[in-house]
Amino acid sequence: MIEISADNIAKKYGKKRVLNGISFHHQTTVLGIAGSNGSGKSTLLKIISGLLKPTSGEIQWKINKDTLSPKAIIPYIGFSAPYVQLYEELSVVENLRFLVELQKNSAIEDINDLLHRFEIKKHQNSLYGNLSTGQQQRVKLASAVIKRPSILIMDEPGSNLDQKGKSLIINLVQTFRDNNKMVIIASNLEDELDLCDHTIDLNQFNQEQHVHS
Repeated sequence: MIEISADNIAKKYGKKRVLNGISFHHQTTVLGIAGSNGSGKSTLLKIISGLLKPTSGEIQWKINKDTLSPKAIIPYIGFSAPYVQLYEELSVVENLRFLVELQKNSAIEDINDLLHRFEIKKHQNSLYGNLSTGQQQRVKLASAVIKRPSILIMDEPGSNLDQKGKSLIINLVQTFRDNNKMVIIASNLEDELDLCDHTIDLNQFNQEQHVHS
């Protein structure tokens, strides 16, 4: 069982308040974070992932009833976002090998499976920087799951993907659901939010603490 609780999360950049009073509790399954551009979706994802500290409030994670600090949860999380970049001067397979060396839960034999799974095998020796944006997005998704995470966090996962690529997202989410792992998706696209079991709407949250299933 994986649980996340957000208690009155707020974030300010200088005098600009991006998030204000975000509170929710979620168990396993698939959580959506909706909102228009500028509503704070990416900021909230970074706070949830332990990559950014909130100005006030607290995120608490539990895995099998054990409470983990924001720092301790990081090894359990796979993160994919348009602003997360890989090394442009390395090939696809070199990027994935580098990530394997960093992660204790991943293995070299996972690379070939991921190349096939995300349909990037034919690009394995191409420089990441020379790939199309859609191909790069597939590599980013592969890099997010290479450490076999229990929690997958994706910001706009369908960015630059064609319909075939978007079907990979559907299969990825279903695989995590089937294995009782957690997925958190930030998006303002209806087809991506339809994958979620529960959705938090940041556009309305400040007014009415809006959470719907």
